[in-house]
Amino acid sequence: MTSSAAAKTKRRTELTESSASRPMLLLDWYDRHRRRLPWRAVAGERPDPYRVWLSEIMLQQTGVKTVGPYFEKFLARWPDVASLGRASQDDVLRMWAGLGYYSRARNLHACAVAVLRDHGGVFPDTEQGLLKLPGIGPYTAAAIGAIAFDIRTMPVDGNIERVVSRLYAVEDPLPQAKPRIQELASTLLGPSRAGDSAQALMDLGSSICTPKKPACALCPLNEDCVARARGDQETFPRKAPKKAGTLRRGAAFIVTRGDELLVRTRAEKGLLGGMTEVPGSDWLAGQDDKAALKQAPALKGGVHWHRKAGVVTHVFTHFPLELVVYTAKLAARSWAPEGMRWVPIATLADEALPNVMRKAIAHGLGL
Repeated sequence: MTSSAAAKTKRRTELTESSASRPMLLLDWYDRHRRRLPWRAVAGERPDPYRVWLSEIMLQQTGVKTVGPYFEKFLARWPDVASLGRASQDDVLRMWAGLGYYSRARNLHACAVAVLRDHGGVFPDTEQGLLKLPGIGPYTAAAIGAIAFDIRTMPVDGNIERVVSRLYAVEDPLPQAKPRIQELASTLLGPSRAGDSAQALMDLGSSICTPKKPACALCPLNEDCVARARGDQETFPRKAPKKAGTLRRGAAFIVTRGDELLVRTRAEKGLLGGMTEVPGSDWLAGQDDKAALKQAPALKGGVHWHRKAGVVTHVFTHFPLELVVYTAKLAARSWAPEGMRWVPIATLADEALPNVMRKAIAHGLGL
């Protein structure tokens, strides 16, 4: 055997041994440094599938710090999937208000109803069974399967994508790289403790392998991290340039009757479906104030609209929004237009108002 061939053979042997040791190194690190999270079972305790599912839905595109208080609120109100399945969708949306991505709340309720109705209040313990439930896609099914039922599968979230892309220096940009990262992430599974392996990688990405200035010296996998060896770890994962959404404009109409506010419920489907809002115009690119004002609610009697100075800004996933705000005051006992209702301003906190509406109301009422 030539020296070159011998070197390649030695390197393959080292890589094989390294790959075999990574899952154990990861679990050893996790046993010492695991995060304490309200939905996570303590060491030696069987995870509660309801808590795992609830947290995974809430954590989609939302950070741990934001989710924590909402998780505790939901758990206090609905301690199990059966109680959540018996709740009304309106109550769930009210409790969810402010957490964003409201289709998650509708799917959360629909899933609880399905588990109660079709599975006797017990979550399916297979990925295939979980995938049939509303709001549960491949990642969430893998996460629940691994963490709650110890199915040998590896869910890949943003933290895990970052760890794996750096460990193996995956050059393809996201989202094209996702299948390759999924394949490589699966090599970090040991023969058992699948849920702990997944949560270990999540914790590693959250606390050590951070987007900027990763603490590589503290990483249990640092010795064979390709990106670290090259010194370009902060450039991973590679990402294709994001396309900025086109600015949309519209108007919000803040109508009061004494200490009450005029509101309506948005259509079930579409952006902010089923949420409470003040009357407003369409949100369109190039919308001008005159066109928006023509879409003001039809109110009986002479109504004088006052335009508030400034605009309300909000950024959705696919576009930024600017709203001008108009206000009007109606006499006592004025009727609400069809499809609208009066609610006490003092109880607005109990309404399922998305953040953009809370901003518009605060601007209109001078809060």
